[in-house]
Amino acid sequence: MSKRRSLPGKLERRLRRRLGQQRLLTDVESLAVYECDALTHFSAMPLAVTFPHSTEDCVAIMRACFDAQIPVTPRGAGTGLSGGAVPPSDGGVLIDTSMMRSILELNTVDRRARVQPGLVNARLSECVAENGLFYAPDPSSQSVCTLGGNVAENASGPHGLKYGSTRQHILGATIVLEDGEIIELSDEGDEYDLLSLVVGSEGTLGIVTEIEVRLTQKPASVMTLLGAFGSLAGACQAVSDVIAAGIEASAIEAMDHLTIEAVESSVHAAGYPRHADAVLLIELDGNPRDVSADAKAIAEVFEQHDLLSFERANDPEQRSRLWQGRKGAFGAMGRVAPNVYVMDAVVPRSRLQQAILEIGAICTRYDLRLANVFHAGEGNLHPNISYDARDPDEVDRVLKANAEIVRACLDLGGTLSGEHGVGLEKKEFMHLQFGAPVLESFASIRRAFGPRSLMNPGKLLPTPRACTEVKGPAKQVFTTFEDLV
Repeated sequence: MSKRRSLPGKLERRLRRRLGQQRLLTDVESLAVYECDALTHFSAMPLAVTFPHSTEDCVAIMRACFDAQIPVTPRGAGTGLSGGAVPPSDGGVLIDTSMMRSILELNTVDRRARVQPGLVNARLSECVAENGLFYAPDPSSQSVCTLGGNVAENASGPHGLKYGSTRQHILGATIVLEDGEIIELSDEGDEYDLLSLVVGSEGTLGIVTEIEVRLTQKPASVMTLLGAFGSLAGACQAVSDVIAAGIEASAIEAMDHLTIEAVESSVHAAGYPRHADAVLLIELDGNPRDVSADAKAIAEVFEQHDLLSFERANDPEQRSRLWQGRKGAFGAMGRVAPNVYVMDAVVPRSRLQQAILEIGAICTRYDLRLANVFHAGEGNLHPNISYDARDPDEVDRVLKANAEIVRACLDLGGTLSGEHGVGLEKKEFMHLQFGAPVLESFASIRRAFGPRSLMNPGKLLPTPRACTEVKGPAKQVFTTFEDLV
């Protein structure tokens, strides 16, 4: 076994002078906590973990690491599901922004706030609730995930169907580049839309140290509905028909039978019908009259698709319980097996039914347990494969199934990721979606922001070897940088 690389002494002394003893971790026991994010398949131990309090702290850390030519990996709450917060295999310095959690400015009149990246997503909405406002992007992990991580991955969530992804709610950002330079980006007045390059760049261009966000006015009326179906295929077709009918739901979430069973057997039990093969959780908001009319129209559509039951949340407590079940679904999968591989891909809504059937067939062929939870209104799929990481053969089957599922979604006209990002998990699949000229454009942008490529190296872009293995013409889905984010 090779000796573990250690943090250079000069760099450690420099960092300790800035951060002190408590905000710099170098002992193996502490570093082991930071080996992976929520996708535990990938892991590597950092050389050190730093805890900045401010932009100035981040500048000092970046300059010190730049001078020592040590790579840096930003990390929020560690809830990412693509290996994006895992340090390089030969070590690097990890910047944990969890102590940067202040609301720096709050302007409720203009509905804007400037915050630090370590602020927990749900906390921002709690702080502005008395002003009749909320922050719209709501990842399932919103009670713990941070806004900096959301920006890095361009996270979405169930209500992305109506309110869009994180990018639609970011008005500006302060970024520290690999050499410690500070740049200020805004969506107002900048000649080039560099802000859109940074949102979703997975920490490869710089570390975001301040974020200006858009706040949204709370709707006058909210209604949450639950439809139970005799088949998952019927539920998928019902979703397509609801969208085709022009009904504007704020969220349409789907869960299959195994997910229902796992949720109802866990602390997240929500009252989902156990006999159903699938449920759709739908939310409507806006003018009370329009909400009532849309609820009636949805019921009529559902009646045509093997509907078993249809109910409306009668009070805020029941509404909260129904959403608790959905947002706790990933955690509930621990009742099925010790480990779960949470996937993320997108297909056109019209191909949902076909995608679900193909994903099921792939997992059956590899003898794997599959549970489907997905943002049905957007076609954003999250196949959950339950497995035991102690079984090498099962792990191998999971990875092979994962690769086939990714290719199947792309063949249906989909994309690699809807909200979890590429990270380590899917970087070698990038050539399946993007042509070589587009990938080189991405690489050139990365070099422009940091010539030494010290920011989160090894993420997002494929290795040259993967690109040379492409057989035939590359599939080029996106042609502009705006499409990437």
